[in-house]
Amino acid sequence: MAKAKRTKAPSASQVDRLPDATASTSGEALGLSPFPGGSEEQGKNTISTRLVSRMRESILRGELPPGSKINLDRARKTFDVSLSPMREALARLTSVGLVELHDNRGYTVAPVSLSNLREITQLRAEFECLALGIAMQNGDLAWESDITRSLHRLNRTHREASDAKSLEAWEDAHRDFHLTLIQGCDMPILLSFCMTLHNLNDRYRRIFLARTGGDTSVELEHSQIAQGAVARDREYALDRLREHILRTGRNLQNALSDDRADAILTRSQPARRRRPPAASQS
Repeated sequence: MAKAKRTKAPSASQVDRLPDATASTSGEALGLSPFPGGSEEQGKNTISTRLVSRMRESILRGELPPGSKINLDRARKTFDVSLSPMREALARLTSVGLVELHDNRGYTVAPVSLSNLREITQLRAEFECLALGIAMQNGDLAWESDITRSLHRLNRTHREASDAKSLEAWEDAHRDFHLTLIQGCDMPILLSFCMTLHNLNDRYRRIFLARTGGDTSVELEHSQIAQGAVARDREYALDRLREHILRTGRNLQNALSDDRADAILTRSQPARRRRPPAASQS
């Protein structure tokens, strides 16, 4: 039997020719969509959903440091909400791995570690490649168009290490691109897993690499992944996506191992109480 001829990915100009897209990823991919019910219930849920988004961004940006204790009274005052939506928001953030609940200690921001980052990286490579493979089988023309628009938006969004707004804009476009790639799989549970892992990975990148100004290889890698997906070249697209996730994961592991991470990790640890000196036996 003759070997199947490999599909050639289209050129970057073909993929990057559509207009910019401004749609951002909603909280629904994380299972944060409002519950059905009356207007009062929907109003309360809207407050909680917005609070989840605000707190998630504070954690991803490192404003709430890894491992730090979350004082409920101080947090509700900071975010200007009552205790009920604060508890609900923390419960939802706990369910996606950004917050932890400890007996007798309450809530803390999930810590960071090399072992945790390695696991996140490996799971991202497996689940996102699985989702992209299915999306390439099931995705329609609208899915292809969404990919080209999200790539165009990402490539036109420049980030500067000294400009917080540009960093936030790039993060939003970057998240939208990766989720658009796999949206065509039409599997909500799988998409929820991928979104959770992407957020967990983003926290490491935003904390440790935000001041570096970005990776010069990322733009080319994103374009290659999009080209392969639109061309339905399964082998090419999945290889590029896997290599992209694993390579950037190694960069983050190097940053986490670097001495520069010590200050962040030290600030995230709760202060230890010093024991009083033992009484003299003389």
